[in-house]
Amino acid sequence: MNNLKKLGLTALAGSLVATSVSAADLSVTGSASMDIKNRDHNSSGRSIGMGNSVNFAGSGETDGGLSVSMAFELDQGAANNSSNGFDNHSVTISSDAMGSFSLSGHGGSSAASALDTTAAGDIFDNFDATAGILATEIFNGSKAGNNIMKYTLPSMVDGLAVAVSYQAGGNSNAGAGSSTAYGLTYTGVEGLTVSYGYGEDNDTNTDEREVTTIAAAYAYGPVTVAYTESENDATTASTDQKLKSVAVSYTISENLSVKYGQETFENQADAVDPEYTSFSAAYTSGGMTVSVGQQKAEDADGDGTDDDVEYNYLTLGFAF
Repeated sequence: MNNLKKLGLTALAGSLVATSVSAADLSVTGSASMDIKNRDHNSSGRSIGMGNSVNFAGSGETDGGLSVSMAFELDQGAANNSSNGFDNHSVTISSDAMGSFSLSGHGGSSAASALDTTAAGDIFDNFDATAGILATEIFNGSKAGNNIMKYTLPSMVDGLAVAVSYQAGGNSNAGAGSSTAYGLTYTGVEGLTVSYGYGEDNDTNTDEREVTTIAAAYAYGPVTVAYTESENDATTASTDQKLKSVAVSYTISENLSVKYGQETFENQADAVDPEYTSFSAAYTSGGMTVSVGQQKAEDADGDGTDDDVEYNYLTLGFAF
């Protein structure tokens, strides 16, 4: 990490709030990766790829005691989406008394979507549209995206974090309704984390959705067991979805860890429920991480014809 301390970013912070910042910090971090992937149900299943991003963060304190921070990401992958490499960006204002208020112009998470990653790490995402058979097997999670406002309340009960969020309608469809969400996370018992989230997605006029998520994880020594369940209720009942996941991870040493995960995707329109399993191992040394894993989808298209897909990967990642 490169830190440029106290650069006097008064002009930058002054554009964020209507008061001056006497001194500020600017930090720059980045990541890069190289990977090899293989899917056995795809004519072009073998691929070699890379990832890279640079994150800028500026922060300071106003005369009134408010902490102001700004985050901005440059991501080569975003350039492929006509954004010229400019990616996630946000502004956050906080204090111990008022809590934290943030506005994410791009790549934001709602109070609920921040909690709905599965215990196994969203295995199903790696099989979306594989060989054309999984195009419908995509879980519609809590609303996330651009121009989301999120407020995290100040600490009122030890170990309890509460957040609410709002996104105005019409981000994707003109005339669509706004979406709200809230999330609660409790960490007051040693080793235990319990979360509950509720979020709306009203940005599609014809298929408004409500998503609820419960999550629990318990760590005892080197072993962590986690469970999540997300339920998506749609205006169209035949598209209701439920995603259940369980995972067990074991930290073998300071550098080496392994993880097993399982997901079941219940789609009301499917004849059978697709199931996903994953086994992975990661070795970390300094800022380098080597990850290897195998994932499998059973009855991937949900029609009962035994469309099984395997996905293998090897990734070399760096953080700096």
